[in-house]
Amino acid sequence: MISPRDVSLTALSKLGRLRPGAAKRAAVSARPRAPSVTLRPKLVLASASPRRLALLDQVGVVPDALRPASVDESVTKGEVPRHIVRRLARAKAEAGRRLVREEPDYADALVLSADTVVAVGRRVLGKAETEQQAIDALRLLRGRAHRVHSAICLSASDGRFRERVVETRVRFRYISDEEIRNYVASGEWKGKAGGYAIQGIAGGFVVKLVGSYTNVVGLPLTETTALLRSEGYPVSMFWLNKVEVETE
Repeated sequence: MISPRDVSLTALSKLGRLRPGAAKRAAVSARPRAPSVTLRPKLVLASASPRRLALLDQVGVVPDALRPASVDESVTKGEVPRHIVRRLARAKAEAGRRLVREEPDYADALVLSADTVVAVGRRVLGKAETEQQAIDALRLLRGRAHRVHSAICLSASDGRFRERVVETRVRFRYISDEEIRNYVASGEWKGKAGGYAIQGIAGGFVVKLVGSYTNVVGLPLTETTALLRSEGYPVSMFWLNKVEVETE
């Protein structure tokens, strides 16, 4: 059985492969910091997603711990996309809070969660888990516009929840059946909402994007950092650590 600590190390290892220097920054972030930073709230991410870890690292934030939250992600018939992501992000934050409640080191930590779906009209496309699901999703998305909805939820130890829902409009060019087959063979689609990863090969499918790009990747950074700052988490203080690492 894999412990939460092992999950944290595994996810950070993946982060290191995704972005050069990220693993080094993760190691540096674990060192003792200046007094103004050591007094910050601790942060627990209720996910082990390499994409979300990479996005947080982009703004200098490395979570103190990962507590992946397992929740039922089934969708109720007729439920609209923004309600789906809000409900699931809240459920993940609540599950993450339950996990850390009995841990002295993280009982007072902020718990951050997120959920993302792709929608064409009222039809919701969740994470593609099989090749056929990815093929069907890409055939539906090709040559037309769709919307990417994400919700982020930040849980404080006193029981408060702060939430944001973000929507981005994306339009794909027409993708041939051959391109779809080759893309699916690449494996990039696995576990991705809508069966694609905009930060990879699928970036070449996009004709137009209106809204937050990082939302489509999996975590809208502007809204996420705003929530963290609202709870006293000094996001900009970590930028100094990034500079020190990158200039060594």
